[in-house]
Amino acid sequence: MDLSSAYPIQQRDELIGGKMVAMAPRPSFNHTYVTENISFLFRGYLKGKSCVPLGDGYDLYLTATDRFVPDFMVVCDRSKIKHDGVHGAPDLVVEVLSPRTMKHDRGHKKDTYARCGVREYWIVNTNDQSIEQYLLRDGQLELEEIYTLHPDRLEIMTEEEKAEVITEFKCSLFDDLVIPLEDVFSGLLE
Repeated sequence: MDLSSAYPIQQRDELIGGKMVAMAPRPSFNHTYVTENISFLFRGYLKGKSCVPLGDGYDLYLTATDRFVPDFMVVCDRSKIKHDGVHGAPDLVVEVLSPRTMKHDRGHKKDTYARCGVREYWIVNTNDQSIEQYLLRDGQLELEEIYTLHPDRLEIMTEEEKAEVITEFKCSLFDDLVIPLEDVFSGLLE
């Protein structure tokens, strides 16, 4: 029995370029699960350290016309964390793509993150199991690399091609934090 229609949908919104934009009321299972996987990786690594991992649901106040709700962020300056959200640029922001928000994540939000000083930005795509890693250079978030598991192509790859597939990467903020793609994308529904 599908009970989802019996519960009221709580609308969430963001302020993007001065316009109120409705977010998807309920992210998909894969969207939420990947966000939780990323949060779990950082929560374990950052335990006892000064940086704070923040999962979905925290408002991020960047400018007078931009209030976002990233899927995940890391804030190393704890003075930016207030009762109503984060005020100022986090060190890392992660957005998991949704059809409804993709244009904003790749456009205005990415530009605003760069302008406000976010040091690292990830765009995560659950469909092709990829992570685009952007690093702040000269005031711009520049694409460092695209990491993907190639789950649909591994079976047809030669051993040489498989050996060239990058299965993990480092978060630029921490010298010893390696992110295994398998850990990010494990447990997804097909």
